[in-house]
Amino acid sequence: MLKSQILEKLSEKNKNLSSEDIDLLFSIFIKKISKSLKQGQNIEIRGFGTLSRKINKGKIVRNPKTNEKLFKDQSFKIHFKIGKILHKKINLLSILDQKNEF
Repeated sequence: MLKSQILEKLSEKNKNLSSEDIDLLFSIFIKKISKSLKQGQNIEIRGFGTLSRKINKGKIVRNPKTNEKLFKDQSFKIHFKIGKILHKKINLLSILDQKNEF
């Protein structure tokens, strides 16, 4: 799903807000999540899931083209753990899709 599609769905459900307001709220939401993850905080959205930051340690890597050894600094990745409610909904939808195939 694209950002524009998300904003369109939000506009349909919130007729009292302008599209500019919805775009601003969505941008603030994304910036807040990004800032929290950058600071090392976890984000929990009940029923959806949890976002957390994991550390990839620095290590020596090899350039396959030149066979040169390089040191790669530590980096961070985002880990998502799905919430129970979302997990159940996804599994229920996949079961219903399988039944409709036959």
